[in-house]
Amino acid sequence: MIECPDDAFYSRTTTAVAKELIGMKLVRTLKIKNNTLRLAGTIVETEAYGHNNDKASHARIGPTSRNAVMFGGVGIAYIYFTYGNHYCVNVSAKSKREIAGAVLIRAIEPIEGVNVMREYRAVDSIFSLGSGPGKLTQALNITSMLNGADMKDPKSELHIEFGTTPKEIISTPRIGITRATERNWRFIDPSSRYLSKMQIKVR
Repeated sequence: MIECPDDAFYSRTTTAVAKELIGMKLVRTLKIKNNTLRLAGTIVETEAYGHNNDKASHARIGPTSRNAVMFGGVGIAYIYFTYGNHYCVNVSAKSKREIAGAVLIRAIEPIEGVNVMREYRAVDSIFSLGSGPGKLTQALNITSMLNGADMKDPKSELHIEFGTTPKEIISTPRIGITRATERNWRFIDPSSRYLSKMQIKVR
């Protein structure tokens, strides 16, 4: 039986959720000629983003049509187009004391539907399929059409399932941003070969 983290899991501090998503499975289901195809990868890298206390967060400016998911219910997909060339997938997560928050899924280790991912990415190396936020959305065919999907629902086209927690999870400063770079809100499985970028700082 497929089980997904529930409201209680996502209704905690965004950093706690970001850490505990490491080892879980990001799943995309596709309907192809009346058949259901599963594409999935183990989450090996995440980043937490908060509200107005986080200058790197989309939520810092208050709710807009783009970032509305960050202010709503938890466990919901927040997907946006960035840098004019790729999508990023996040899941909303925040404690009841927080106004907004989301976790960016930065990298996955492909485990199901790998050959289909290769077709979507047009690359052969398995290490290039999900080693970055734009790569993994392309590999899983994730677009803004899935913005607002309930990632707590195993029947959803995009959801997160329980997996296996790695032996070690470390935190590092977030990458690819220019603000609030001092916060160790990036979480990784340091043993993974599928990270977007390895950093050795541990906290």
